[in-house]
Amino acid sequence: MSIKGYSIATIDDFVGRELGISDWVVIDQSRINAFAECTGDKQWIHVNEERAKRESPFGGTIAHGYLTLSLLAALAMEIGLIPEDASAGLNYGLDKVRFMTPVKAGARVRNRVTLISVEKKSGGRIIVKTMNELQIEGEEKPALVAETLAMLVA
Repeated sequence: MSIKGYSIATIDDFVGRELGISDWVVIDQSRINAFAECTGDKQWIHVNEERAKRESPFGGTIAHGYLTLSLLAALAMEIGLIPEDASAGLNYGLDKVRFMTPVKAGARVRNRVTLISVEKKSGGRIIVKTMNELQIEGEEKPALVAETLAMLVA
């Protein structure tokens, strides 16, 4: 997806503006299990469905916080964070992350992205800071809020 009028040349005009909202993504148990396998984080609250039904305050398994965090980049790219005239976009870092509401297995999430700042560097590089709010369908509070940094290369 592209954001109308958004480019390397006009990026400063978008500071302070919402860039968009991604499509919904289902965080099902198979995704949670795959993340547990990849990372080695097999805590029961994520992967043991029977125990989580019995003992978890959430009534079932929940996604890893870092699983939800890992979705931000792809969902921001879906919105069009990397302008079409950029040759590349790279993760540059995080300034602040707060996990606010657990994501229950089977829930749908989406990312709301706002451009906070743009910092031009040498060599056609641009550091963009965005506020990401990973919303959970039907929940008042988001799963997380995070200030992320990306480096765009012109």
